[in-house]
Amino acid sequence: MAESDGKEKVKWTTTIIISSSLKNCEVATALENRSHKVRYSNSVKNGSIIFSLSGVAFLLMDAKECFMSTEEVFLAEIEKFINLHQNSFLVLSAALHGPQEWKLMFRIQQRFLGSNLRILPVHNTINAINLMCTIAKVTSKAYIDSICYRMITTKAHIIEKSPVWKTLQKIKLGSDSFNPN
Repeated sequence: MAESDGKEKVKWTTTIIISSSLKNCEVATALENRSHKVRYSNSVKNGSIIFSLSGVAFLLMDAKECFMSTEEVFLAEIEKFINLHQNSFLVLSAALHGPQEWKLMFRIQQRFLGSNLRILPVHNTINAINLMCTIAKVTSKAYIDSICYRMITTKAHIIEKSPVWKTLQKIKLGSDSFNPN
């Protein structure tokens, strides 16, 4: 829904904890450039990005690196990650998601079926950043509260302007004996 009623859009920023292994990575730089409060930590899993206020964690993996290592190695890394984070996403990066990459995603999905892992196939840094920030934003408490408030307000407005409601009020079934909730 577009906000065209004269309200100024507030830029969303949050605190992000990033693995120190990603300090010189393009993704970390891009997040810093978006004015987020970025903190680097040696205590989080290599390749992970955590949006603490939203409660989501992302593990960045390159499909090429997965192909170069054994399946047991990268599956063990993913398993450690999802055991640590309740709301976890695997960001699987590849310039092109061809048959090999789709087979890789399928193997990962089969292995972690029923777990809290979701896989996000991405092509580049911008794609990854946009997905991560969107997911983190819509799962943050402040944003959820804002959405709930707007939904309640919209519902009240629709009921208030409803021709059915006006008709019911005219025949004396108004607010005394009819509760639209």
